[in-house]
Amino acid sequence: MTGSDKASLDTFRSAVDRVVANENCTGCGACALISSRVQMALSADGYMRPTVTAGPNSPIETKRFQYVCPGVRVDARAVKAPYSHRTFGRYWSVWEAWAVDPTVRHSGSSAGVITALVQGIVASGGHAVGASASAEQPSRTVPITLTTKEEALAAAGSRYAPVATASQARGLNSSDAFIGKPCEVSALRAYQLHADTHEEPFLLSFFCAGTPSQLATDRLANDRLGIATENIERLRYRGNGWPGEFQVVARDGESRALSYRESWGQVLGKSLQWRCKICPDGTGQLADVTVGDYWEADSGGYPRFDTDSVGRSVVICRTRRGHESVIRAAQAGEIEIRELGIERLEPVQPLQVDRRETMAGRIIGTSAAGREVPSYRGFGVISLGAKYAKRNLRAAVGAYLRVLGRRA
Repeated sequence: MTGSDKASLDTFRSAVDRVVANENCTGCGACALISSRVQMALSADGYMRPTVTAGPNSPIETKRFQYVCPGVRVDARAVKAPYSHRTFGRYWSVWEAWAVDPTVRHSGSSAGVITALVQGIVASGGHAVGASASAEQPSRTVPITLTTKEEALAAAGSRYAPVATASQARGLNSSDAFIGKPCEVSALRAYQLHADTHEEPFLLSFFCAGTPSQLATDRLANDRLGIATENIERLRYRGNGWPGEFQVVARDGESRALSYRESWGQVLGKSLQWRCKICPDGTGQLADVTVGDYWEADSGGYPRFDTDSVGRSVVICRTRRGHESVIRAAQAGEIEIRELGIERLEPVQPLQVDRRETMAGRIIGTSAAGREVPSYRGFGVISLGAKYAKRNLRAAVGAYLRVLGRRA
């Protein structure tokens, strides 16, 4: 290769394409935060994927991408805390919590804690970047910027769909907040550390089981409920009660719904992108605060929704900043908190526990099938893999066969 050939090689685009080709892309949009040459859009199989337009090679962009992209690396050691749990990671404090305002608690997917915290931030003059239904296409999910308490309440509730929220995080400062999936938050944390930026928004995340395809949402609306996506006025995945239903309201006012068990258990949860299946961070270990459902589970690890119709959340404060913010929110009467031993979470979140304990096998199986895998540091993947060797052997074989099957 000549010197001019090397100069013209677009290493940034090559790095992005490599992540996508190995199915390690989470669709978070961090690459679009790094470079204006990146556009995020839905792929044919219904996931958010980047396209990089031609342009001059930028070694700086390439270097930042290698640090920031969760399809390349995720380092949980970026967060320092006095305590650690093998499954749920580092923390300062753990709480059972819910929003004091009954409207906020009812609207939220779990207990309205994230909404209440965001309302406190915007009431103090900050902004918050998160995700909500598209105004033009309510069946789609888009990044939004929240500036008022009313906007925060309107955006309450989970969105089990692809969205590149991190792409809109530029310009946030220490008085602002970012709400995103664990992969998006890990990208923002790395961006703060390695992209020569002083932007340090408050990072809020939530327990995540993975990102379903947009096509799964469309199937639920079109096939299960019989409402064409172009006729949808409103679509919610959860909320308006706990855990809430998958609800579609047509433009003519007709409303149809499916239970969480039907929507997530039968359709959405079966359409996850591959990167989510080899992700060790389902509990937002690089956030300032992570919020999850504090539900009871049956013997199979599936939530029992008959035990608490108003919902409760578990709140894990990962940083001192997160701990102090939660305390202030409780003192301000925005949320109610009760201190919780982190060991109480294992029977409540058995699927997150199982995923961490068998992650080594999934990664090994994926790699053995010829796929590159991200570098994960600080998650205890190797030690847990050795401790549960038999289960990880089965997980490795399963991942190997699934990867080969995806190529067929």
